[in-house]
Amino acid sequence: MMSKLTYRAACRLPTEWGVFQMYGFEETGGREHIALVMGQVDDGEPVLARVHSECLTGDALFSQKCDCGPQLQAAMQAVQQAGRGVVVYLRQEGRGIGLINKIRAYQLQDQGLDTVEANVALGLPVDARDFRLAQEIFAYLGVQSVRLLTNNPDKVAVLQAAGINVAERVPLQVGEHAENARYLHTKAEKLGHLLHGSEKK
Repeated sequence: MMSKLTYRAACRLPTEWGVFQMYGFEETGGREHIALVMGQVDDGEPVLARVHSECLTGDALFSQKCDCGPQLQAAMQAVQQAGRGVVVYLRQEGRGIGLINKIRAYQLQDQGLDTVEANVALGLPVDARDFRLAQEIFAYLGVQSVRLLTNNPDKVAVLQAAGINVAERVPLQVGEHAENARYLHTKAEKLGHLLHGSEKK
C-alpha cells in the first residue's frame, strides 16, 4: 500500500489518565491524525490499543446520542492501567461522512430513522472509514501486535487485512443509557457489533 501518512511532530500530553506522548501525522490531502502513546510499545509484545474515529459531538460535546466519548475515555484509562498502550485517533467524523452530513443524519434520526437508515436516506455510505491509516501509524511506532479495544469485529477484520496483527479483541462496553439505547441496538443488529455479552474472548 502506498504511504498516505507523514509524521509531523510529537509532544508530551498530560491528561486525567496520565502522561501520554502525542504523535501527529498528516494524510495526503491534508487531514491530520494523532496517536497517544504510553510506555514502551515497540518490544514486539501485544500492545493494548484503541483505533478511535473522531466524534466531535461525543468526544468534545458530551453527546448522549452515541457511546464514543465514554469509549475514548475508557480506552485512555485502560492504557493507563496497563502501563503501556496506544490510542490512534483518526479524523473520520461520522463514520467517515463528515460533521455536516452527520448533523443531517441526526436530524433524520430525530424523525424516527436509525443510524443506518439515516445514512442510506441521505445517499451516503453506512461506514466510509479507512482503518488502513492505523497500520501506518502502528508501523511508525514499532507496534507489531495489538490487543484491540473494540466491540466491532469488522474493525478487527479490516485491520488484519491491512497487515495489523490483532492478537486479541478486548470488549469496550461503556456509555450505555436511555438516549443511545436504539443506537447501540442498531450497531449490534445491523453493524454486527458485539454488545451486551453477545460474545466474549
